[in-house]
Amino acid sequence: MSPGQLAFDLPHRAALGVEDFLVSECNLAAVRMVDAWPDWQEPAQVLVGPAASGKTHLVRVWQERSGAEALDPRGLDVASFDARPAGSSLVAEDVDRAGFDDRTLFHLLNLAREKQFSVLMTARISPNRWPFALPDLLSRLSSIRVTEIGAPDEALLRTVMLKHFSDRQLSIEPKVLDFLALRIERSLVAAAEAVDAVDRAALRSGRKISRQLVAEALGGGSADGLSRRN
Repeated sequence: MSPGQLAFDLPHRAALGVEDFLVSECNLAAVRMVDAWPDWQEPAQVLVGPAASGKTHLVRVWQERSGAEALDPRGLDVASFDARPAGSSLVAEDVDRAGFDDRTLFHLLNLAREKQFSVLMTARISPNRWPFALPDLLSRLSSIRVTEIGAPDEALLRTVMLKHFSDRQLSIEPKVLDFLALRIERSLVAAAEAVDAVDRAALRSGRKISRQLVAEALGGGSADGLSRRN
Protein backbone atom coordinates (compact mmCIF):
# COMPACT_ATOMS: atom_id res chain seq x y z
CA MET A 1 0.00 0.00 0.00
CA SER A 2 1.42 3.37 -0.98
CA PRO A 3 1.49 6.38 1.37
CA GLY A 4 -1.75 8.34 1.22
CA GLN A 5 -3.78 5.41 -0.13
CA LEU A 6 -7.40 5.49 0.99
CA ALA A 7 -8.29 3.40 4.03
CA PHE A 8 -11.52 1.44 3.74
CA ASP A 9 -13.82 0.65 6.67
CA LEU A 10 -13.41 -3.11 6.74
CA PRO A 11 -15.56 -5.02 9.26
CA HIS A 12 -13.93 -6.50 12.34
CA ARG A 13 -15.71 -8.59 14.93
CA ALA A 14 -15.01 -8.33 18.63
CA ALA A 15 -15.05 -11.69 20.44
CA LEU A 16 -17.86 -11.78 23.01
CA GLY A 17 -17.53 -15.24 24.55
CA VAL A 18 -17.17 -15.77 28.28
CA GLU A 19 -13.48 -16.61 27.84
CA ASP A 20 -12.90 -13.28 26.07
CA PHE A 21 -14.04 -11.05 28.94
CA LEU A 22 -11.10 -9.34 30.61
CA VAL A 23 -11.43 -9.39 34.40
CA SER A 24 -9.87 -6.69 36.57
CA GLU A 25 -10.59 -5.04 39.91
CA CYS A 26 -12.91 -2.55 38.21
CA ASN A 27 -15.32 -5.23 36.93
CA LEU A 28 -14.78 -8.13 39.34
CA ALA A 29 -17.98 -7.42 41.28
CA ALA A 30 -19.98 -7.44 38.03
CA VAL A 31 -18.46 -10.78 37.00
CA ARG A 32 -19.29 -12.26 40.39
CA MET A 33 -22.87 -11.02 40.13
CA VAL A 34 -23.34 -12.74 36.75
CA ASP A 35 -21.63 -15.90 37.99
CA ALA A 36 -23.91 -16.02 41.05
CA TRP A 37 -27.02 -16.63 38.92
CA PRO A 38 -29.36 -18.51 39.41
CA ASP A 39 -28.72 -18.06 43.11
CA TRP A 40 -29.32 -14.31 43.16
CA GLN A 41 -30.63 -13.11 46.51
CA GLU A 42 -32.92 -10.72 44.64
CA PRO A 43 -34.70 -11.50 41.34
CA ALA A 44 -33.81 -8.17 39.70
CA GLN A 45 -30.30 -6.77 39.37
CA VAL A 46 -28.89 -3.54 37.93
CA LEU A 47 -25.49 -3.34 36.25
CA VAL A 48 -24.13 0.21 35.94
CA GLY A 49 -21.06 1.30 34.01
CA PRO A 50 -19.82 3.85 31.46
CA ALA A 51 -19.93 3.29 27.71
CA ALA A 52 -17.77 0.40 26.45
CA SER A 53 -17.12 -0.83 30.00
CA GLY A 54 -18.23 -4.39 29.24
CA LYS A 55 -21.91 -4.31 30.23
CA THR A 56 -23.10 -5.72 26.91
CA HIS A 57 -20.43 -8.42 26.98
CA LEU A 58 -21.57 -9.56 30.44
CA VAL A 59 -25.21 -9.44 29.32
CA ARG A 60 -24.42 -11.76 26.40
CA VAL A 61 -22.59 -14.14 28.73
CA TRP A 62 -25.59 -14.18 31.07
CA GLN A 63 -28.00 -14.72 28.18
CA GLU A 64 -26.02 -17.78 27.09
CA ARG A 65 -26.31 -19.22 30.57
CA SER A 66 -29.89 -18.25 31.37
CA GLY A 67 -31.57 -18.16 27.98
CA ALA A 68 -32.70 -14.63 28.83
CA GLU A 69 -34.75 -12.69 26.29
CA ALA A 70 -33.71 -9.11 25.48
CA LEU A 71 -36.57 -6.65 25.90
CA ASP A 72 -37.30 -4.00 23.29
CA PRO A 73 -39.11 -1.01 24.88
CA ARG A 74 -40.93 -0.35 21.61
CA GLY A 75 -44.29 -2.08 21.73
CA LEU A 76 -43.67 -3.59 25.15
CA ASP A 77 -46.79 -3.80 27.34
CA VAL A 78 -48.06 -5.26 30.59
CA ALA A 79 -49.87 -8.14 28.88
CA SER A 80 -46.64 -9.39 27.32
CA PHE A 81 -45.16 -9.87 30.79
CA ASP A 82 -48.28 -11.54 32.19
CA ALA A 83 -48.11 -14.16 29.42
CA ARG A 84 -44.58 -15.21 30.31
CA PRO A 85 -44.14 -18.35 32.44
CA ALA A 86 -42.79 -18.24 35.98
CA GLY A 87 -39.03 -18.35 36.17
CA SER A 88 -38.46 -16.46 32.91
CA SER A 89 -35.17 -14.61 32.43
CA LEU A 90 -35.23 -11.13 30.87
CA VAL A 91 -32.70 -8.44 29.96
CA ALA A 92 -33.44 -4.70 29.77
CA GLU A 93 -30.41 -2.81 28.43
CA ASP A 94 -29.82 0.95 28.63
CA VAL A 95 -32.84 1.46 30.88
CA ASP A 96 -31.71 5.02 31.61
CA ARG A 97 -32.01 6.08 27.95
CA ALA A 98 -33.83 3.44 25.88
CA GLY A 99 -37.36 4.75 26.40
CA PHE A 100 -38.91 2.19 28.77
CA ASP A 101 -42.38 3.14 30.04
CA ASP A 102 -42.70 3.79 33.79
CA ARG A 103 -45.74 1.60 34.41
CA THR A 104 -44.55 -1.25 32.22
CA LEU A 105 -41.19 -1.34 33.97
CA PHE A 106 -42.89 -1.21 37.37
CA HIS A 107 -45.10 -4.16 36.37
CA LEU A 108 -42.04 -6.11 35.26
CA LEU A 109 -40.35 -5.59 38.63
CA ASN A 110 -43.51 -6.66 40.45
CA LEU A 111 -43.68 -9.85 38.39
CA ALA A 112 -40.02 -10.48 39.08
CA ARG A 113 -41.04 -11.02 42.69
CA GLU A 114 -44.40 -12.69 42.10
CA LYS A 115 -43.34 -15.09 39.32
CA GLN A 116 -39.63 -15.35 40.15
CA PHE A 117 -38.44 -13.72 36.94
CA SER A 118 -34.70 -13.14 36.70
CA VAL A 119 -34.26 -9.59 35.41
CA LEU A 120 -30.93 -7.98 34.53
CA MET A 121 -31.02 -4.25 33.77
CA THR A 122 -28.11 -2.17 32.52
CA ALA A 123 -27.51 1.58 32.48
CA ARG A 124 -24.75 4.18 32.45
CA ILE A 125 -26.02 5.91 35.58
CA SER A 126 -27.48 4.79 38.91
CA PRO A 127 -31.26 4.12 39.18
CA ASN A 128 -31.82 7.19 41.35
CA ARG A 129 -30.93 9.29 38.28
CA TRP A 130 -33.07 7.42 35.75
CA PRO A 131 -35.68 9.58 33.95
CA PHE A 132 -38.80 8.12 35.56
CA ALA A 133 -41.52 9.89 37.53
CA LEU A 134 -43.86 7.15 38.81
CA PRO A 135 -43.44 7.19 42.64
CA ASP A 136 -44.04 3.44 43.03
CA LEU A 137 -41.38 2.68 40.41
CA LEU A 138 -38.88 5.05 42.01
CA SER A 139 -39.47 3.39 45.37
CA ARG A 140 -38.96 -0.06 43.87
CA LEU A 141 -35.79 0.99 42.06
CA SER A 142 -34.32 2.42 45.26
CA SER A 143 -34.33 -1.06 46.80
CA ILE A 144 -32.77 -2.96 43.89
CA ARG A 145 -29.20 -4.12 44.19
CA VAL A 146 -26.80 -2.15 41.97
CA THR A 147 -23.42 -3.46 40.81
CA GLU A 148 -21.04 -0.91 39.32
CA ILE A 149 -18.17 -1.24 36.87
CA GLY A 150 -15.47 1.26 37.74
CA ALA A 151 -12.74 3.02 35.77
CA PRO A 152 -10.14 0.66 34.25
CA ASP A 153 -6.62 0.48 35.62
CA GLU A 154 -3.51 0.79 33.45
CA ALA A 155 -3.08 -2.97 33.12
CA LEU A 156 -6.64 -3.43 31.89
CA LEU A 157 -6.29 -0.57 29.40
CA ARG A 158 -3.23 -2.23 27.88
CA THR A 159 -4.92 -5.63 27.74
CA VAL A 160 -8.09 -4.22 26.19
CA MET A 161 -6.14 -2.38 23.51
CA LEU A 162 -4.10 -5.48 22.77
CA LYS A 163 -7.36 -7.39 22.34
CA HIS A 164 -8.72 -4.71 19.99
CA PHE A 165 -5.57 -4.91 17.89
CA SER A 166 -5.86 -8.70 17.86
CA ASP A 167 -9.53 -8.52 16.80
CA ARG A 168 -8.35 -6.43 13.84
CA GLN A 169 -5.52 -8.89 13.12
CA LEU A 170 -2.90 -6.21 13.87
CA SER A 171 0.33 -6.64 15.80
CA ILE A 172 1.91 -4.06 18.07
CA GLU A 173 5.17 -4.23 20.01
CA PRO A 174 4.89 -4.10 23.83
CA LYS A 175 6.87 -0.85 24.09
CA VAL A 176 4.62 0.82 21.50
CA LEU A 177 1.54 -0.43 23.34
CA ASP A 178 2.88 1.03 26.60
CA PHE A 179 3.56 4.32 24.81
CA LEU A 180 -0.04 4.36 23.55
CA ALA A 181 -1.60 3.39 26.90
CA LEU A 182 0.12 6.27 28.69
CA ARG A 183 -1.21 8.81 26.22
CA ILE A 184 -4.97 8.27 26.27
CA GLU A 185 -7.74 8.97 28.75
CA ARG A 186 -8.30 6.25 31.32
CA SER A 187 -11.48 4.85 29.79
CA LEU A 188 -12.33 1.90 27.57
CA VAL A 189 -14.01 4.23 25.08
CA ALA A 190 -10.73 6.12 24.70
CA ALA A 191 -8.88 2.82 24.32
CA ALA A 192 -11.17 1.68 21.49
CA GLU A 193 -10.98 5.07 19.77
CA ALA A 194 -7.18 5.08 20.01
CA VAL A 195 -6.89 1.65 18.42
CA ASP A 196 -9.23 2.73 15.64
CA ALA A 197 -7.17 5.88 15.02
CA VAL A 198 -3.92 3.92 14.90
CA ASP A 199 -5.47 1.31 12.59
CA ARG A 200 -6.66 4.01 10.17
CA ALA A 201 -3.28 5.75 10.23
CA ALA A 202 -1.49 2.48 9.46
CA LEU A 203 -3.86 1.72 6.58
CA ARG A 204 -3.50 5.19 5.10
CA SER A 205 0.28 5.27 5.28
CA GLY A 206 1.14 1.64 4.69
CA ARG A 207 3.56 1.80 7.65
CA LYS A 208 3.96 -0.56 10.57
CA ILE A 209 2.65 0.54 13.95
CA SER A 210 5.37 2.52 15.73
CA ARG A 211 5.68 5.22 18.38
CA GLN A 212 5.80 7.86 15.65
CA LEU A 213 2.71 6.48 13.93
CA VAL A 214 0.87 6.39 17.27
CA ALA A 215 1.83 10.02 17.93
CA GLU A 216 0.58 11.07 14.52
CA ALA A 217 -2.64 9.07 14.90
CA LEU A 218 -3.42 10.75 18.22
CA GLY A 219 -2.71 14.17 16.81
CA GLY A 220 0.52 14.79 18.71
CA GLY A 221 2.81 14.90 15.71
CA SER A 222 6.02 13.98 17.55
CA ALA A 223 6.58 10.82 19.55
CA ASP A 224 8.74 12.80 21.96
CA GLY A 225 6.30 15.58 22.76
CA LEU A 226 3.02 13.70 23.13
CA SER A 227 1.69 13.50 26.70
CA ARG A 228 -1.32 11.86 28.32
CA ARG A 229 -4.64 13.52 27.60
CA ASN A 230 -6.91 14.50 30.48
